[in-house]
Amino acid sequence: MTQELYHSGLCQGVTRPMDRVGDAMIQLRPEPMLRVRQAAVVALIASLSLQVGASAQQTLAFTLFEQYVEQLRQHAGIPGISAAILQDGNVIWERGFGHRDVEAGLPAAPDTPYLLADLTQTFTAAMTLMCVEYGLLDLDDPIGRWAPQTQDARATLRQLLTHASPGANPAFRYDPSRFAALGIPLEACGEAPYRKLIALHVLDRLAMVDAVPGRDIMSAPAEVRTLFEESTLERYSAALRRLATPYRVDRRGRASRNDLPVTGIDAAHGLVASVRDLARYDAGLEVLLSPESLTASWTNGVANNVSMPMGLGWFVQSYEGQRIVWHFGLATDAYSSLILKAPGRRLTLILLANSDGLSGPFSLEKGDVTSSVFAKTFLRLFL
Repeated sequence: MTQELYHSGLCQGVTRPMDRVGDAMIQLRPEPMLRVRQAAVVALIASLSLQVGASAQQTLAFTLFEQYVEQLRQHAGIPGISAAILQDGNVIWERGFGHRDVEAGLPAAPDTPYLLADLTQTFTAAMTLMCVEYGLLDLDDPIGRWAPQTQDARATLRQLLTHASPGANPAFRYDPSRFAALGIPLEACGEAPYRKLIALHVLDRLAMVDAVPGRDIMSAPAEVRTLFEESTLERYSAALRRLATPYRVDRRGRASRNDLPVTGIDAAHGLVASVRDLARYDAGLEVLLSPESLTASWTNGVANNVSMPMGLGWFVQSYEGQRIVWHFGLATDAYSSLILKAPGRRLTLILLANSDGLSGPFSLEKGDVTSSVFAKTFLRLFL
């Protein structure tokens, strides 16, 4: 088993054939304020169909997108947003809007760390598929094989990844608490705690230098901290000192600081990272996983001959004939996030915010990213 794990790339010190990453890659609610401005937002989106030359169109698209994100940020009362757009794995645009700390006057920037919340699930999906590729896990095994006491013991790893309920008539039910159980088979596969596995096999491999496996890492028990080198803990501490301050936003769009309890990480929540870190992650997915695994991740699951809103750890839908894959994060009254990919165009949008306004108003857990005005603006401009 141990030799298989070394060959799989899920034990320390291994170099897999796909290790091509070098040092260079090393909530706002739907309340009156938002409804009052609905007509303006609709008009904003409708104005995006401009016909100009290809090069000028891209330049204009970036300019317009910056203007629209800033307008939407102000309308939603979001204190700070960090954003990036990637093409072919390269960052072609990045920007910070507003403040990561309003009281201190510190601006949001592309290297500002945020709590990712549910976006952690895509990392869990990638690591699960790494185990599957090397025959160490089977997607159709029940979670009860590793966690017999869980109420979802009959649910398969595939069903948990797609948020499908178990039983004779599985249906889509977005539930991060169920998804979190995937950490148990991952720890069995990698023979290490989840936070060590995500750090070793994703964060470190892709040089996500401002990413931290849990906000509690510096106050965690000694047995947790000893999983990491002292230099790594110092880097985590430095990143957490720059963590965007979380804010709650009231009905009038007024933001107030929200001192969240310090929490850890599981397979569904808890990773901290910046937009630049997520850009490295996005570019590195083709390193971590085979083309077949990525295709499976970005293909709708099917249950009872009905297409599900999710593939393996990612939402999947069609927009104007283009397949788009995406995921969101939501920490109520604190943080929100969105990653949106158009694989056919090799195009990715990443947005992180220090209030819940990127995700909270839009019921993204239902599986339609076009309900988000941020996503819809991007899609109308760039697809």
